[in-house]
Amino acid sequence: MDRIEKLCSYLDKCTTFADVGCDHGYCTRYMLKNGLCEAAVISDISAKCLQKAETLLADYVKCGTVKAVCCNGLEGVNEDTGQVLIAGMGGEEIVSIFKNSFIPQNFVLQPMKNTRAVREYLLQNGAQISVDEPFESGGKFYFVIKGKRSGNSNKYAESQLEYGLNLSGEITKKYVRTELTKKRAYLERDLKDETRLKIEEEISFMEGVLNED
Repeated sequence: MDRIEKLCSYLDKCTTFADVGCDHGYCTRYMLKNGLCEAAVISDISAKCLQKAETLLADYVKCGTVKAVCCNGLEGVNEDTGQVLIAGMGGEEIVSIFKNSFIPQNFVLQPMKNTRAVREYLLQNGAQISVDEPFESGGKFYFVIKGKRSGNSNKYAESQLEYGLNLSGEITKKYVRTELTKKRAYLERDLKDETRLKIEEEISFMEGVLNED
């Protein structure tokens, strides 16, 4: 299963849907073709990328089911939109989008890096996280965070801030083992003492996660 297909599997039925940073618009097409939303907004900061999505969804745009907006982040999205997908951008960028606008009513997020920053921001601002786990596609690992803007009952341990809620999951453990192998290989380099100590501490932390300490 490729990354887009896997992302779509996390999406729920809703009245209105927004795909922020939509690129080609495949997730919006999935929602519409499967009757999972009545209307959608596709947005991207790049007019060129947005045009690709408009082409793919031309029939929906023509009949008014899809609205295309070239904008930064959530600027073109109504705060009452039922479900918002933000995928394929860095965690710090996602946090910046939320700081400049709002946390969506219901969200599915797929940061490409700095996932911890997203977790921390959501938790600090009262969001409820229902799913936070990695998946594998094309030999790479990606994290998905799914939840809603209010109702926070999450209590994250330090290990969960790094690797998500499902620490005992098969894919999570595979991801941690992969990162652990990289860290151990890094120790073979000629490192400064302080750098070596930091890497050794990270290795010990990862080993603890795998052993569920």
